[in-house]
Amino acid sequence: MSNKSARRNFLKMSAMGLAGATIAPAAKGEYLNAPTPAADKKLNIVCLGAHPGDPEFGCGGTMAKYSDAGHNVTFLYVTRGEASDPNKTYSEMAALRTKEAEAACKILNAKPLFAGQIDGNTVLSKEKNEDAAKLIASLNPDIVFTQWPVDGHPDHQVTGLLALTAWIKANRKFNLYFYEVNTGSETMAFTPTDYVDITTVHERKKDAMFAHKTQDPVNTYNDFFKPLEGFRGLEAGVKIAESFIHFKASGERATMVGL
Repeated sequence: MSNKSARRNFLKMSAMGLAGATIAPAAKGEYLNAPTPAADKKLNIVCLGAHPGDPEFGCGGTMAKYSDAGHNVTFLYVTRGEASDPNKTYSEMAALRTKEAEAACKILNAKPLFAGQIDGNTVLSKEKNEDAAKLIASLNPDIVFTQWPVDGHPDHQVTGLLALTAWIKANRKFNLYFYEVNTGSETMAFTPTDYVDITTVHERKKDAMFAHKTQDPVNTYNDFFKPLEGFRGLEAGVKIAESFIHFKASGERATMVGL
């Protein structure tokens, strides 16, 4: 990619309300082809996660940068993590993990919402798709982030597909990005299109992650996310980064080098 092309891509992401991102090289050098809002527009950002902690661990740094820039950030948790401890009842765990989510959102200046499905028993059906689409549409999102559905955890699969269906039902009017969690053991076949440098907000992201005390955050971070952030940083040419797949409309994907 030429320096001029790279600069153009950086400006496009800046126009979406998030400066400081680096874009992965590509044949066409065009990733953010969707209509971009005015530079001074306050964006509505919605980030879906199957469980409390998924958005924070997967893209908490990027969400911190959006909120710091003055944009509205909402975390939409599909479940309350009810099934995460067999020694506690669902209601006990839901109460604990809801408090953890609220604490993490306060750190990142995000609003927590819960979609009401049950941990370990999420459902992808016509009814649930319609419910999720209506809920997401009510938030009037400019950008939606969600989990990559090619994942070993069924709840993550459902979460990604709920957002994808909502994007289709909304006539693809918002930008849709997928994020990764526990790549290698859960997220699979994830090839990023976009990277965000989170070096300056990394400590806040860690504080938000570590607010999820029931989830063994120290070992989870050290075993999975610390090496992943460093690796994505190497790919992007920065110290620490988060990466995403930008899901574009079909006409924007219909290109091939040399054709």
